[in-house]
Amino acid sequence: MGPGLKDKIPPHDDMAEQATLGALLLDKEAIATVIQYLRPDDFYSHANNKVYDAILHLFNKGLTADILTVSEELRQNGKLEEAGGPAYVASLTNVVPSSANIEYYAQTVQNYALRRALIRVSHEIIANAFDESQESRSILEETQQQIFELNDKRQSFSFRDTKEILKQTIEVIDRLYKLKKNITGIPSGFDELDKLTAGFQASELIIIGARPSMGKTALALTMASHIAIRNKIPTAFFTLEMSDLALMLRLISSEAMIHANAIRTGFLTAADFTNLLEAASNIYDAPLYIVDMPNMKLLDLRAQARRLRAQQQVEIIFIDYLTLINSENSRIQRHEQIAEISRSLKSLARELKIPIVALSQLTREAEKDKPNLSSIRESGSIEQDADVVMFLHRERDSDQKPDDTDVEQGKKTNLILAKQRNGPVGTIELLFMAKYTKFVSPVQNSYNQ
Repeated sequence: MGPGLKDKIPPHDDMAEQATLGALLLDKEAIATVIQYLRPDDFYSHANNKVYDAILHLFNKGLTADILTVSEELRQNGKLEEAGGPAYVASLTNVVPSSANIEYYAQTVQNYALRRALIRVSHEIIANAFDESQESRSILEETQQQIFELNDKRQSFSFRDTKEILKQTIEVIDRLYKLKKNITGIPSGFDELDKLTAGFQASELIIIGARPSMGKTALALTMASHIAIRNKIPTAFFTLEMSDLALMLRLISSEAMIHANAIRTGFLTAADFTNLLEAASNIYDAPLYIVDMPNMKLLDLRAQARRLRAQQQVEIIFIDYLTLINSENSRIQRHEQIAEISRSLKSLARELKIPIVALSQLTREAEKDKPNLSSIRESGSIEQDADVVMFLHRERDSDQKPDDTDVEQGKKTNLILAKQRNGPVGTIELLFMAKYTKFVSPVQNSYNQ
């Protein structure tokens, strides 16, 4: 801390605070604008804080705020003297001639309140950094959370006239009409799925659920590789279950069409090496970003996602998998933590304006029958928050008739599109090529024979 900084008066603007309050007393409609930006604690002056608090109380009661009603509200609560007395309340209307610039005044007060909050947080960070009883990682997490909370609290809300929204909507429709493309979002790599969804859409939360060993990761990796390698669309893959090296071995096996076991054991032919090098070259040039962080907290994930969106312009994020994310609040029950994580991922998708695809485990009951929306493990809120829900399903190996062609042609697997908020549902047939840990469509596989 610099010399003398401790003694500096915190940043504030008395005139902006008084102008805001004066405008509120002159115009009963102004509160609808100001309430988007300010809370009582945002006023530096204690007197102004009390006056604004009284105005809010009147608003909540459905009463109009003016010099008389505010003074009476303060008197009834024993706060009139703290607010500077009736003379001070009356003087506020003399600061501004009208409420025309009310939004500017409110934003100015908010700006200084944010600066003071940043100073307060900075002091807390310095104090925590000197406290050797706290772990550095814990301090860093708390700092990130405080900063994000400040940002979330400062988000203002507004409305738009239907004329404005309609104009923008018509422009979108006109653009789609001229393009005449079946896929308006990010293509998954599976034509039948893209016909139903028109691709993964911006701001949507997509859930892929399956029982263990159904190939959730393989499906997500197949989609991610198609998006990043084939279409060169920047893609992020958060791997919480396996290491980035293990994931890359899977990706190389899938891309090179080399048996995963051959790569693991080193029994490769000359042709395998040629295919491997070609696949590695394609992967090397792809805008694919792998985030390997076991025990990832929700705060870490949000921070990394924002960074990847800002710095690498990623257009889609895959998360393997949702129930491995740790909530910041470990004291609440697990299903409440999952609900918090689900809501947060949906809001993150909307904030970043990109699709987020998260994998999820299913309940044990789903092993007995075809999965449905109630099969999602640990929380019904996932089903509620998700825009798209799909399930991988195939008969258990013990229930299937033995067939040697399964190894070469793949195991028949249904991808069930069980929910789509803005489109149809249906079932798509895929083939799981276990030896390459990838999925293909039956049509694609027939071409490769």
